[in-house]
Amino acid sequence: MKYFFFLLIAFTLTSCVSTKSTIKNIDSTALRPLVRDQAYIITEYATDAKYGYDEDYPINIGFINEKQENINIQYYFSGLEGPNGEKISYKKVDTCCPFPTKNSLMGAGTIGIYEVTFEGSDKKITLYFNIYEKGKILCPKGFSIKKFPARDK
Repeated sequence: MKYFFFLLIAFTLTSCVSTKSTIKNIDSTALRPLVRDQAYIITEYATDAKYGYDEDYPINIGFINEKQENINIQYYFSGLEGPNGEKISYKKVDTCCPFPTKNSLMGAGTIGIYEVTFEGSDKKITLYFNIYEKGKILCPKGFSIKKFPARDK
């Protein structure tokens, strides 16, 4: 019975997956940023306004184990601030857009949808994350890179 249930789930997930990925900004040679004080050290701003705001241009933080998603998303947001230095709050609200990937045991991945707010504002921003594929980790438009205090040598 367990075997049948597993096959049913696997079939359901893979039958919903497109045979071709529509993600445009995958870069398997990209390096994950360094971590300092439990935050990614992000050094570059995105030049494309779609970066992070469009499911075809997600923030690609893979290849990571699905169990590591929360910590890596935390590292990402801890490396950012609002446009004027505001603190960021975020929560995962959904997943979407199944796509084929070799970096998942099921052969398919999904895009995580996160709702983001800045301290002092009710405006909600939606960002898309891909934990299965790699890409350059950048600061999306409308955010700023967190500045870390200099360390003593």
